[in-house]
Amino acid sequence: MSEQRILSNQPGSIGIFDSGYGGLTILEKIRETLPQYDYIYLGDNARTPYGTRSFEVVYRYTLECVNRLFDMGCHLVILACNTASAKALRTIQQNDLPGIDPNRRVLGVIRPTVEVVGSITKTNHIGLLATPGTVQSNSYPLEIAKLHQDIIVTSEACPLWVPLIENNEHTSPGSDYFVHKNLVHLMQEDDQIDTIMLGCTHYPLLLPKIKKHLPAGIQIVSQGEIVAKSLVDYLHRHADMDAKCTKNGQIRYLTTESVEKFSASASIFLNEKIEAEHIDLG
Repeated sequence: MSEQRILSNQPGSIGIFDSGYGGLTILEKIRETLPQYDYIYLGDNARTPYGTRSFEVVYRYTLECVNRLFDMGCHLVILACNTASAKALRTIQQNDLPGIDPNRRVLGVIRPTVEVVGSITKTNHIGLLATPGTVQSNSYPLEIAKLHQDIIVTSEACPLWVPLIENNEHTSPGSDYFVHKNLVHLMQEDDQIDTIMLGCTHYPLLLPKIKKHLPAGIQIVSQGEIVAKSLVDYLHRHADMDAKCTKNGQIRYLTTESVEKFSASASIFLNEKIEAEHIDLG
């Protein structure tokens, strides 16, 4: 019989989780908006990418990381990962949290993004650029249908975009080929699209090339600012959770990969040198 975990009730950092490095684009915008809070960023870089893995595997990996952040004192965890938000969030919220601690919270990045797109599109035709896992999950069209029944969503899986970014090839001429190919295919599927959601936290690093290969006048929705504003609103509406978040302006970076590799790769996403700590999930 396993021992029941005892979690601290003391205030702690806000946990930010991603399978790789893309969540750093979310963290950066959150820290710009809420610099006074403490954060722990956990990147499961040793097991990335999540985008091509099954629902069951993504759920299991995500829950392990969420539990580790809870063990480290976090009361609130943001899944700064579209694949984890699509494939694991609902199960964790509905099935796991009540047994772990009903007062702790796990939030994702899909719902906040979906909430704003309705006010941006004029044609009610939206494009989604995402990993194969996020597209396969159908999470964006399902969430949009709940709030905006008249919006048509066309999804384009971009399996090579994340590897291009994580290998620091996103600024090279070779990446133009793949960006152009996916965007042309998306617009051929629906030429009435006037708004495109970047459904992967890595993709803001490709924004210059995305804009270059898109027709003029198409709005691009990036998640960082949206999730940051949503978190501000959430903490305003939940003063009890806000009180459980420490505010010393500190940040820790944890990775399941080598710290040298994480620090080098993270510099692609952040304009600052960071020091990471290694963490074992086993």
